Amino acid sequence: MQAHPFSRRNFLLAGAALGAVTWLGAPAVARAASPHVLPPLPYPDNALDPVISARTIGFHYGKHHQAYVDNLNKLVAGTPMADMTLEQVIKTSSGVADKVGVFNNAAQVWNHTFYWNGMRPKGGGQPSGELAARIEKDFGGYDAMRKELFTAASTQFGSGWAWLVDDAGKLKVVKTGNAENPLTRGMKPLFTIDVWEHAYYLDHQNKRADYINAVLDKLVNWNFVAANLAR
Repeated sequence: MQAHPFSRRNFLLAGAALGAVTWLGAPAVARAASPHVLPPLPYPDNALDPVISARTIGFHYGKHHQAYVDNLNKLVAGTPMADMTLEQVIKTSSGVADKVGVFNNAAQVWNHTFYWNGMRPKGGGQPSGELAARIEKDFGGYDAMRKELFTAASTQFGSGWAWLVDDAGKLKVVKTGNAENPLTRGMKPLFTIDVWEHAYYLDHQNKRADYINAVLDKLVNWNFVAANLAR
């Protein structure tokens, strides 16, 4: 499987096509209207081995994520939403009965881009600086925050996401089902863990807890989280 080369210049150019992605990977998100595009991964497709294999990346990123992009472009073509940013499409279609398909695909495009950028090879460890101070203030420490993230991700019934968010100046952990996104609740996403089965089943089978622990301990990109907090 072909790797996805990463360089500062290529990532910034791709970010412009998606809509302004920063060097640390924090989506700004989608400042350009459709056609929406699949941004390149910020690392080679085998960079997250053994937690997330190149085979999983091939299906998850190359097929699932791409399909959401393709479906979204088809659904908004010729409509007023064709001139909206991705974030605007999400907020406009959220909770609208006849726009469920649009919302699901738009939110999943955003969620997945955010998810990929929230990880890096040799990540994990603990955050520092302002992010660490905020975690201490709002959770009582890193261990308490990690426990909440693990619990949210492991207890989300069925498909969905666990999120670290900034909710009106307070850090919280929330979980959402299917394509739901904290943006629709007025929250600022900082980090997410995808717990749809296709995110981990090829590598961990039904052991969701093993996948969650490995993401938190070995892959989380705290620079990305801190950049989101500072935006």
